[in-house]
Amino acid sequence: MSDHTERKIVHRELDTAAENPIISLINAIADIEDTDTTELPTMYDCVDGMLDELFSNPPAPESQMVVEFSYETYRITVEQDGTAKFVKTE
Repeated sequence: MSDHTERKIVHRELDTAAENPIISLINAIADIEDTDTTELPTMYDCVDGMLDELFSNPPAPESQMVVEFSYETYRITVEQDGTAKFVKTE
């Protein structure tokens, strides 16, 4: 048996046309954690507007741009098409 615990991985599709994509991410985490969004710390400091740029001024599709960052107990990967992956790290 492995000493490592199985990590929880959740996939979501974000609305790339949303005015504030961070809200979509916070809503996704609140849903995954079964908690209210007001119980979660701010995420803005983690990504500092990068998601706004990723979706409002996306690079060419063939560049396959990805933003990856840590937030609380998750490693979050967001692709320019709005695909998001949440990996529980604890």
